[in-house]
Amino acid sequence: MSFNTSSRQLSKTDEAPEDVPSQEVTPLDAPAPRDTVQTSEAETPEVSAPEAKAPETEAPEAKAPEAEAPEAKAPEAPEAEAPEAEAPEATTDPEPKAPEAKDPEPEAPEAEASQTETSQTEASETGTPETEGPEAEAPDADAPEGEVEAPEQAAAAPDPAVSDADTPTAPRPRRWRRVWGGWREKYPVAARVLAWTTTAVALAVVVVALLMPTQADKVRIAAFVRLPVEAIFGAALLIVLPRKPRIAVAAFAGLGLGALTVVNFLDIGFNEYLGRGFNVVLDWSLFSDAQGYLQDTFGKGGALGIAALAVTLVIAVLALTTLSVIRLGNLAARHTETATRTTLVLAIAWVTCAALGVQYAAGIPIASEHTMQALQFKAEQVQRTLQDEAEFAKIAKKDNFANTPPDQLLTGLRGKDMMITFIESYGRSAIEDPVMAPGVDATLTAENKKLTDAGFAAKSGWLTSATYGGSSWLGHSTFMSGLWISNQQRYRTVTAGERLTLPGAFKKTGAWDTVGVMPGVQKAWPEQNFYGIDKLYDSHKLGYKGPKFSWSTMPDQYALTAFERLVHSKKHDKPLMSTIILTSSHQPWAPIPELVPQDQVGDGSIYNAIEKAGKKPADIITDSTKSKQEYGKSIQYSVSSLINYLVKYGNKNTVLIFLGDHQPIARVSGNHASRDVPVSIVAKDPKVLDKIAAWNWADGLQPKQDTPVWKMNAFRDRFLTAYGSTPAP
Repeated sequence: MSFNTSSRQLSKTDEAPEDVPSQEVTPLDAPAPRDTVQTSEAETPEVSAPEAKAPETEAPEAKAPEAEAPEAKAPEAPEAEAPEAEAPEATTDPEPKAPEAKDPEPEAPEAEASQTETSQTEASETGTPETEGPEAEAPDADAPEGEVEAPEQAAAAPDPAVSDADTPTAPRPRRWRRVWGGWREKYPVAARVLAWTTTAVALAVVVVALLMPTQADKVRIAAFVRLPVEAIFGAALLIVLPRKPRIAVAAFAGLGLGALTVVNFLDIGFNEYLGRGFNVVLDWSLFSDAQGYLQDTFGKGGALGIAALAVTLVIAVLALTTLSVIRLGNLAARHTETATRTTLVLAIAWVTCAALGVQYAAGIPIASEHTMQALQFKAEQVQRTLQDEAEFAKIAKKDNFANTPPDQLLTGLRGKDMMITFIESYGRSAIEDPVMAPGVDATLTAENKKLTDAGFAAKSGWLTSATYGGSSWLGHSTFMSGLWISNQQRYRTVTAGERLTLPGAFKKTGAWDTVGVMPGVQKAWPEQNFYGIDKLYDSHKLGYKGPKFSWSTMPDQYALTAFERLVHSKKHDKPLMSTIILTSSHQPWAPIPELVPQDQVGDGSIYNAIEKAGKKPADIITDSTKSKQEYGKSIQYSVSSLINYLVKYGNKNTVLIFLGDHQPIARVSGNHASRDVPVSIVAKDPKVLDKIAAWNWADGLQPKQDTPVWKMNAFRDRFLTAYGSTPAP
């Protein structure tokens, strides 16, 4: 008896069609009587691939049945596909099973669906693409021999009624998967090494991100050889989650860890430069100032390059932490038993170390909660910031001198030309640090002798600034408003109000004209009205034609000379109350101006050669010792410029108050330096200094180590009281 499963309908006889030669078969190879059943067109595409039973011989035909049509006419195919294990099942049932064959819903498609679903599930859990095994797509792999058609014969005479869309095809794997799979098979050792290395890098990234300190001086190996409790909890969660939720949770956790890492880097930078961590509520506005500083220091191209590099690093950190957490989560899912045991052991070790207080060194416990503590601190910082805003608004409304009548303000200074001068970054470290102090102290001694020879006297003390390393405007506003302005929100609040400032108090009396000389102001400055300054001379109004010295727009000597030419030397109906901010000691302290003969200052062109001959920021910015040395020289230059001006242009009615606005950055002042700055009052009239005798300040320009220290916001009220102002809240 012959067997043909062409798509044409078969006659209900045992004879083959005339166009196909007859083939004798042994009783062992004879198909079940069900071959006499007429095969429906709808069933043809669903039962045409039994290759799953013999993948080693029939896999090529299963991938592309249309292309193999000529070979499908070989009569030996049914014998090759019929394993002997199936023969007893086909011959032991002599009775035809026509009712089952005529069933319109055969069981084969169900078997196919079950096999396909199982294949997809296994592929998704193991990470192996479904398309790598074409045999998995073969339907009816377990169907009896008599219920399916031979694929070669079916391909030889396809039914035109069956569309291509209805014919199942094995999807091709993506190109990168095929390339990677081939490379992995060709170089198995290299593939294993690469996989292990990638896993090790992912683990290192996660551990470093979880344990990174927020201060540069605490970054050491011991800080990273600890057990982070966050990693233990995270591993336990990822082990029990199904695939899709696991990947989603891992991606979210990775992004969060990346964001926390970026904030940690910002904390390190802010602690290095400003002596405090990054405030996630208030400090975003400082990036524009940082960009301006970089542009002044490294040029426009250098600033853009640094900004682009910073953005690239942020993106890289976020991507790296996210991919690392996902990889570790997938690894734990593939090796659930091992991951579970490891997590349990680490959890027991963490609890034991935490209970016993085991530490590598003082302050470095093995059982770490660093990330949880950091998140808690940031959350509390946000809460404190929001609360502080409301509380400070109430404090700012209270002013002991708000209602003092003009004729009861500053009666002890009437007729005096007042100068309040800030020297940028002039801090206590300049006087006491062993690297900087010798040169600065020698300058203060020499300049004090000049003052004495010219008939002036000075008293000096210490003030604790509200800022450190930068944000000079916080120090300026604290000193002149009598309020502790320690962050940007407080600054906005106070400058938006009507607080009485020191220049404003002089203006309120009606006995002084108020002016401001601020070479660092390069754009609109609405705070002018808040401070009570009638006329402002910014960087555009001082007539400077020379070069910039990094951030500083002009040398201090030129700014003071321009003040004399444009303001002080003019005739005035009233004395002047002048607020002057000197900038030559602003970081990066390279290049530094030099003193030139007063009659050669001119329009500043003389400084071109000095600027070109000076050091470049890159020469010192990464070297702490060189930065200290150059910083000390800049303070000497600023103090000498100011005292030279006072000796040359001051008179018996001149009163000078000068101070630093904050300490220099930690790389110069030290990681644990105070926030103290020197302050001095200089006058020819002895009565001026007699009024502050009770302050116990040191004689001369250099305060002593045991000279009293006040908070900077305390100066305004003490100064107003000492010079005849009557409190009237």
